[in-house]
Order: sequence, then structure tokens, then C-alpha cells
Amino acid sequence: MGRYPGKEEEMDSHGLVEALGVMVPIVFMVVLFTFITIATWLGNRLRERQAFYKSETLRRITEAGGEGSKAAMELLREEGRLKLFQGRENLKIGGVVNLGVGIGLMILLRALVSWSVAMCGLIPILIGVGLLVYVYALAAPVEQGPKA
Repeated sequence: MGRYPGKEEEMDSHGLVEALGVMVPIVFMVVLFTFITIATWLGNRLRERQAFYKSETLRRITEAGGEGSKAAMELLREEGRLKLFQGRENLKIGGVVNLGVGIGLMILLRALVSWSVAMCGLIPILIGVGLLVYVYALAAPVEQGPKA
């Protein structure tokens, strides 16, 4: 027995390294998609429960009559207006993000290749401009912003 093992003394992995190389990505994908499925299911249950509680509360308020039904109708109008306002704000954010992505893409492609290739950055820029034009010029105005 010398310092270096001979052929008969070498350790054999019996395919363990190859098996782990195949199993790790498979296990990762199974865990990832299981997590996504459970997270989606829990989110849907939460939304369903919130909608049920809201409908029950509105039903009880309207059954009380008088000022309660007027308050319930005002609450529904306010929620609709707030949802519309939040949608407009999301469109503004999407437009600005698309502008930034397009400008960054143009700079990167110009540095790497040429101006003719860098013009691909105009696609997200024009999408961002379209979103912003819709929000500021074409969409019907929302009465007021959310009350703080």
C-alpha cells in the first residue's frame, strides 16, 4: 500500500453522484410547483372569505333599513371608485417601468451591438408611452383621489 491507491483500492460512487445530479433538480421542481399551488389555493380562499364577510355585512346593514341602506350604497360607490383609482395608478407605474426598461435596453444594445439593433428598445418605450397616454389623456377622470 503506497501513497496512491491502486485500481482495486479506488472508491466507487456506484452512480451516486449522477443520481444526485438528476434528483436535485427534480425535487426542486416538485417543491416549487407544490409551493405555488398551495399559495394560490390559500390566496383564493382568503379572497372568497373576504367577499363573504363583506356581503354579509352589507346585507345586515341594508336589512336594518333607513340610514344603513344609504350608507351601504355609499360604501359600494366608494369601493368602486377606489378600485378604479388604484387601477389607474397601476397603469401609471406600468408605463413608467416600460419606459425605463426600453431606455435601458436601448443603452445596453447600443453598447453591445449597434443602433439598428438598439432600436428594439423602442418596443417597450412605445408600450409605456401608450399606457401613460391612456391614463392621462384618454381615460375618463376619477372624481377624486382616495381620502386620507
